[in-house]
Amino acid sequence: MSGGHVRRPVITGVGVTAPGGVGVKEFWKLLTDGRTATRRISFFDPSPFRSQVAAEADLDAELSGLTPQETRRMDRAAQFAVVTAREAVADSGLDFAGLPPHRTGVTVGSAVGATMGLDQEYRTVSDGGRLELVDHTYAVPHLYNYMVPSSFATEVAWAVGAEGPATVVSTGCTSGLDAIGYAADLIREGSADVVVAGATDAPISPITLACFDAIKATTPRNDDPEHASRPFDATRNGFVLGEGAAMFVLEDLDGARARGATIYAEVAGFATRSNAFHMTGLRPDGREMAEAIRVALDAARLAPEDIDYINAHGSGTKQNDRHETAAFKRSLGEHAYRTPVSSIKSMIGHSLGAIGSIEVAASILAMTHDVVPPTANLHHPDPECDLDYVPLTAREQRVDAVLSVGSGFGGFQSAIVLADPERSGA
Repeated sequence: MSGGHVRRPVITGVGVTAPGGVGVKEFWKLLTDGRTATRRISFFDPSPFRSQVAAEADLDAELSGLTPQETRRMDRAAQFAVVTAREAVADSGLDFAGLPPHRTGVTVGSAVGATMGLDQEYRTVSDGGRLELVDHTYAVPHLYNYMVPSSFATEVAWAVGAEGPATVVSTGCTSGLDAIGYAADLIREGSADVVVAGATDAPISPITLACFDAIKATTPRNDDPEHASRPFDATRNGFVLGEGAAMFVLEDLDGARARGATIYAEVAGFATRSNAFHMTGLRPDGREMAEAIRVALDAARLAPEDIDYINAHGSGTKQNDRHETAAFKRSLGEHAYRTPVSSIKSMIGHSLGAIGSIEVAASILAMTHDVVPPTANLHHPDPECDLDYVPLTAREQRVDAVLSVGSGFGGFQSAIVLADPERSGA
């Protein structure tokens, strides 16, 4: 609240870099076609690993407008963030050069930071792991930037000329939702007039594969990469690793209306909880996620019956999909059975901290086009997951309000409610 005026955060610019499509249009076409971008890993030889499939983004740094110096300086995840932020800024129609820079903020979510850069540099300075005492002279000059995820916010701030609050949010696989929730708070409380917010991760590296192999979280379905990610399916056996970014421009509703901006959605409610239970385990009753959903709905002043679509976390692990189904029933009651639910991880994999923001992009596009994206590869419904998961084919349906949720290692549970202020007449 500022000067008696209730500030309402809305999204007016969207950018996406995802597997199967760089840019919003290609991303949305992949989802509505129900195509999968999961394949055998091509970045390195994955044959030593239990899980050898992933969803890789086909980003060409030069074609995406990055200079050779930027490409040299930035880890792949930072490159995703900058390219995607530029798309969101262009989409917003805002003249960032004319904005007061100290009133422009940046919030970037990331679960694992510069994983690919660090992995590559360790291999280089250790001569492929042969040197116990590494030779730092072989490292890239900007190695420090890989060590501190705060460099992601720095790069985006430089790219858009932001001199206001600049933050990295790292809360595991809910980072992408939490970064947008935090950005909305900056707008709401008057700390910034415009915030470029979203999340990025590029985790497809040997160290990441080894870690997820150890706990058997990723699928070993290597013989059929296109159908390996199977959220809510009875034959699911782990998630498929992904990568990418989504970034947004957030501003106050009144200011957006005054300048005639395209308003994609209002960030009407957000909440996050921790289960304080287990680093990777989930209670089957979904109580903490249900509580996050309830608080987010209360903040949005919406009833369960107002939700037209649920964009699920839907990772494709046995415990997550059961946990999430229980949370929807617990928080939405009977309306859970009448609400379409889908998981886009079935098509673009699980990009850890980035996926929450990419799922917000999918939710916004569902509202824009009145189309619910499908859950690919859902041929054998799990009897324990008995909601309407929109199998295989996109569905035309009016979508004015979306609930998107995330669940992350460490016990994080987040929920965000996106609503169309124009259709509601608010």
